[in-house]
Order: sequence, then structure tokens, then C-alpha cells
Amino acid sequence: MNNYIKKSSSFLSELRLYLCNHFISNIPSHTIRLLFYREFMSFNIGKGSSIFMGCKFDCARGLTIGVNSVINARCRLDSRGGLIIGDNVSISEDVIILTADHDMDAADFAGRNKNVIIEDYAWIGTRAMILPGINTGKGAVIAAGSVVTKNVNAFQVVAGVPAKFIKMRNQNLEYKNNYKRLFQ
Repeated sequence: MNNYIKKSSSFLSELRLYLCNHFISNIPSHTIRLLFYREFMSFNIGKGSSIFMGCKFDCARGLTIGVNSVINARCRLDSRGGLIIGDNVSISEDVIILTADHDMDAADFAGRNKNVIIEDYAWIGTRAMILPGINTGKGAVIAAGSVVTKNVNAFQVVAGVPAKFIKMRNQNLEYKNNYKRLFQ
């Protein structure tokens, strides 16, 4: 009986994720998507924040988004290791944020989970990739197409593969990212 319960629970979990990634994420209504994400995926999403259409998730739970943050279309957010996104964060289209990988040197290719934190006012450019265990400081900018393999300090601008320091960003940030687009 116990094995049956495990299989049933696993099936329901996978079904929820499938529905989320292939149906819910394509509904052109912020209200419906956010309701599903909060109630059925157990994501903690702050007031004024948006997740645009086509975003994919690797698991339920483990995702926290602050107030007035925007996740643009077709992003992949992996929250298996825990993903915290602060207030007024802008994540551009097609960004990938990973919190899990494998230990390539382990005989059993063991999986590992490492949390990712993106602090307030950070801006992640289109098609950037953030690897497991990375902390992105307040106001940091990750340029489009960058692959982040090391922590990014507050107000740093980084670019490239792997991402390297370019310059410092203005530290007087007071904007709010609470925008939504119809049918997005």
C-alpha cells in the first residue's frame, strides 16, 4: 500500500508540473496564472509582480518573488534548490536560472541542489543563464547572453561567457517594476 501511495503522489506531482508548464503558462491572463502558481505550485509571489507567458518551472515550491518584480516570457526557473528573487527585479525573456546540477566526479553522478538569490533591483538580460549557488547582489546587472558562474556583487555590471565584471551601476535606484502587458 505504501508503494502505491508514493507512485500516486509522484504521478500527481508530475501532472501538476505538466499542466503548469504546458497549459497554465500559456493562458493569456496574469490573474489566472498567478492564482495557479500561488495556490497549486505553492510559489510565494509578492504584490505587483508578474510572470509572463511561456515560463517553465522544474518543480513546485521553493520559489519566492518579492514585490513589483517582472519575469518576462519563456524563462526557465528551477526552484529545486530554492530560488529567491527580490523586489523590483527585472528578468528579461528567455533567461534560465538553475538551482540543481550533478556532481560529475561522483561515481553515482549524484544530484546537488544549491539555492540562488537575486537581490532587489537586479536586472537580468535576455538569454542570460545563472548557475546553481549564485548570489546576485542588489542593483546588479547581468548582460544579455551572459553565463554567470560566480557571485555578482551589488551594483556590478557583468557580461560574457563566463560573466566578468564590466563596470559599476548607478546606486540611486528607486523605480518600481510593476508593469503588465495584455495577453502576456
